[in-house]
Amino acid sequence: MQQSNGMSSKERLLAAMRGKETDRMPWAPFLAYWWEAQPEAFQEKGATSFLKSIGADPLLRGGAQLYKINFTGVTVTEKINGKIKQTTFSTPVGELVQEHTYVSRGNTWFLTRHPVQTSQDMKTLQWMNEKLTISPDMDQYNKDKLALGDAGLIVPIIGTNMKTSFQSLIEHWVGTEELTYMIEDEPEIVEECLAVMQNRSMESVRISVESEAEAFIFWEDSSTTNVSPKWFKQYVSPEISEWANIIHKNDQLLIHHACGHLRDLLPLMAENNVDVIESISPPPTGNIELWDARNLLPEGVRLIGGIEPTAFLNLSMVELEVYVKHLMDKMGKRNWVLANSDSCPPGVSIEKFEKVTEIVRAMA
Repeated sequence: MQQSNGMSSKERLLAAMRGKETDRMPWAPFLAYWWEAQPEAFQEKGATSFLKSIGADPLLRGGAQLYKINFTGVTVTEKINGKIKQTTFSTPVGELVQEHTYVSRGNTWFLTRHPVQTSQDMKTLQWMNEKLTISPDMDQYNKDKLALGDAGLIVPIIGTNMKTSFQSLIEHWVGTEELTYMIEDEPEIVEECLAVMQNRSMESVRISVESEAEAFIFWEDSSTTNVSPKWFKQYVSPEISEWANIIHKNDQLLIHHACGHLRDLLPLMAENNVDVIESISPPPTGNIELWDARNLLPEGVRLIGGIEPTAFLNLSMVELEVYVKHLMDKMGKRNWVLANSDSCPPGVSIEKFEKVTEIVRAMA
C-alpha cells in the first residue's frame, strides 16, 4: 500500500505532536506483542517495512537507547530451570535475586519474584545505583536514523530503567505491596535509594539530549492500579518535570507512555510539562476515552492512542470501521495521533491494520 502524496510520515508525526496542521490524520500502530508473535521470516523484513507496506506512519517507540549502562562491581548471573528464570545480582554489600516465569500462551517471561524484599535489599539496590556508570552510545541510532530518513520517526527511550525511578521500584525491583509497607515503615531508606536512582536517570537524559533525536519516550505504564495520586505527585511528577525541563531547552519533545487507568492521574500529569501522552486507552484496558482525557489536559498536551486492544482484536471489520470513524469524529483532525493503545493482541489480522489505513485516507 503506497503512501499518499503530501507530508512524509516523519513530518506528519512531528507536526501532530507539536500541534500543527497535518495533511491527514497520522496513523501509527503499536506492534508490541503482535510483532513478536509473527513468524521469523516475517520479522526479518523489519517492522518499519511492514508499517510502510500497510500505509501507516512508522513511529518507532523506544526504537533506540542513546547510552550504555554498566553496574560496576556487580556480578549478574542467570539460571533457567524449566519455566523459571532466576537472575542474581551479587555485590559486596548483598545479593538480590529476581525470578521470571515463562508463559507459553503469551510467549513472555513474567516477573514473579521482585528482588528487593527487605530494607537491607533496598540498601543493596542503592549501592548498585551509586556504582552505576552511564556513557554515550549513539552510533547505532545515528545509522538507523539516517537509513530511515523521513519515512518514519525513531523515538529513543530515556531513564536508566526506561521509566521513572519510582515506577521502576513498583514494577521491577520491589512491587506495589512490599513498597507500600516500606514507605510506611521506613520511608527514609526508600527515599535515599530513590534519590540516587533519580540522579542516575537524570544523567541518561542529559546524554540523550545531546543527540539529534526529535523526541524521547519513557515506559511509565502510569495507572492508579499500581500508584496512587498521592504517590504520583510526591515521587513521580518531580522527576518527569525535571526531564521535561532539560529536553525542552533543546526544543525536543517528551512522550509519556501511560497505558493504564489514568482518569485520576491526568490532572497531575497535566502539571508535568510533557508534550505527548501515549497509549491512552478506553475501557477495559484503561478507564477513560481519548476525548475525555483531552478535556482534562491543557491544549499543549497532544495524545496518541484511542483504539482499545481488545476492541481491535474482537470487532468485525464493519464494527471496526464504525469504531474508528466515531473516534475520529469525536477527536477531530488536530493535536493527536491515531494508534492502537499500549499493545496489539497477536490475533489481530493484517487486514485490520489495512482497514484503519483505508479509513484514515478516506477521512483526510
